[in-house]
Amino acid sequence: MTRRPSRSRRTPLRWVLALLLTGVLVLSGCGAVEDLFTGDESAPTSSAPTSSGPTSPAPTSPGSGPEPTDPTSDPTSDPTPTAEPSPTREPEPTTADARVRPVTRTQWNRIVAAGMAYAGCPITGREQLRRVVVNHHTFDGRVRRGTLVVNADVARSVARIFTQLFDQEFPIRRMRPLEHYDGDSHASLRADNTASYNCRRPDQINAPQQASPHANGRAIDINPRENPWIDLRCQCWFPGPEFKERTPGPGKILEGGPVWQAFIDEGWIWQNIDVPDYMHFDTGYPSVAFRDPETGR
Repeated sequence: MTRRPSRSRRTPLRWVLALLLTGVLVLSGCGAVEDLFTGDESAPTSSAPTSSGPTSPAPTSPGSGPEPTDPTSDPTSDPTPTAEPSPTREPEPTTADARVRPVTRTQWNRIVAAGMAYAGCPITGREQLRRVVVNHHTFDGRVRRGTLVVNADVARSVARIFTQLFDQEFPIRRMRPLEHYDGDSHASLRADNTASYNCRRPDQINAPQQASPHANGRAIDINPRENPWIDLRCQCWFPGPEFKERTPGPGKILEGGPVWQAFIDEGWIWQNIDVPDYMHFDTGYPSVAFRDPETGR
């Protein structure tokens, strides 16, 4: 009796024939079979050169080949200049846009942490202070937004004064609250920072805390570098003597000038001390509640 081959033996033979046929078609360059296996990945994944040419420019010897596309890569080339788009620059503010704002709990915590409000200081809570946020011109012709922390009773007066300074295009280096300098008045002065409130640490005190205009938030130091003072501790100009002469110059305060006049019209006093202190304006010593000249309160 002849034994019939089993199905399990016939099946491998068909697969072998199918694989042989596929190999022949691939070797013959049949694109249909290649597409079947490669799908969308038709581009080569290797950057190696092919018979159609390199995928990136091959290096050439100096003086041969095409001119470089980057003019800075070949100083001898004479490329035609092309206009590059300049970044869009926001228009500068045209007004001071002075705003009087409360001192936030977060800022008050920073003030306390910087050692600017401690036992014996006249300011005991954030409700006694205000933030005056205002645009100001800088020495490089730009406009920046700055903040002064002042006593609540002088806040609107300060806003009016610094609005005038903006309109006069008076340059101010920077305007940051003293907690940014950890309450260090000397660091703030060296940074040419315009600032107000600071119940100063004992080694930097110039007057008893309760009477001090700065400790009460009723004094402002403007552009200390351009308007230095004579520090009584060292009998020297601080933060430096470079601008000690009262001659006209950017950011300098002169008696009878527009900055001086803006403060005087609001009832403030310039250099309210027995030594030159060109940066300093306050509302009087000892510091007492201020009556706003516009509102009478």
